[in-house]
Amino acid sequence: MAGSLRLLLTLTSERSRLWLDRLFTQQKPCRAINEYEFRYLELMKMIKRILVLLLVIIVVAGIYFWVRFLIYNQETKTMNASARKNTNGQFIELSGGITHYESGGIDTGKVIILVHGFSVPYYIWDGSYDSLVKAGFHVIRYDEFGRGFSDRPNVVYDPVLYRVQLHDLITSLKLQTPVSLAGVSFGGSVVSDFAAHFPQLIDKIILIDPVYAFGKIDDPEIIANYKMAINHEKQASGQLDDFKYPEQFPGWVDKYKVQMQYKGFRHALISTRNNYSADSIISNYHVLGSLQKKILLIWGKEDKTVSFQYSDSLRKIVPADFFPVDDACHLPYLEKPALVNQKIISFLKEN
Repeated sequence: MAGSLRLLLTLTSERSRLWLDRLFTQQKPCRAINEYEFRYLELMKMIKRILVLLLVIIVVAGIYFWVRFLIYNQETKTMNASARKNTNGQFIELSGGITHYESGGIDTGKVIILVHGFSVPYYIWDGSYDSLVKAGFHVIRYDEFGRGFSDRPNVVYDPVLYRVQLHDLITSLKLQTPVSLAGVSFGGSVVSDFAAHFPQLIDKIILIDPVYAFGKIDDPEIIANYKMAINHEKQASGQLDDFKYPEQFPGWVDKYKVQMQYKGFRHALISTRNNYSADSIISNYHVLGSLQKKILLIWGKEDKTVSFQYSDSLRKIVPADFFPVDDACHLPYLEKPALVNQKIISFLKEN
């Protein structure tokens, strides 16, 4: 009797164990998959591997480009009072921000404002500024927003921004109007735009190798900004292309690099290219030609930045006293200072 009971308990225990094993550990038998399903599953596995690989490539590439940007990026400083501490000139708060400018000559003299080009700030007028001061004029030169030691506002750099800055400067300094304006390269478009909107404030206009064709940048700003960052050395050294004899201007590149250290410089250039349309430039030249203002047009015959051939196109819509300069490129007043500065002074002194 006792033996039978033990046997029954053993059998019962064994059956329970087998039942629990089936319940918790054993899976239901799977049906066989057909060839189509097998290929589909393999394809999904392959797609998964490819997506994972692409993700890894994207992450690695992102890290590479970011590190490269950090290495080459020069815009590490902020334009503020500390940055301006040891600079020449004066500073004035305008509606768009602080503007760096220099004022020289006789306060009661005829006012001439010198407007620089696309990226080189007001030192581009060195030489001419001094000559005009010595000739008895009240001379003003200034850094446009985004350049030199003026503020670099994070705004759209369009004609309105440049126009308002110049107007604010004239009114804030209480300059005797009408004033004469001289613009080189891109400064020619700024001067023309201002004259088209405020003709009553203008006496005479001087255009030196003024920009004529101005196109947008093809890349989105984030990509254009990246390219400019990693190619900063090329951009700086490329400023020497404005000269026929660059060896005569040692230190020009190093001087240009100073402003490249401050945040907002690249944005200013990119935004200007994208928001200062060629159509508006040409339109302003047409308006300028109708104002019956005295205009002096100076152009270096060997200009590679703004081709000399554009002088013919411009003179068809803007009647001007034309002064072509031999043996000079984009900045003829720097390469032929005695000749060009004397012409500018004579023009400004004419009745």
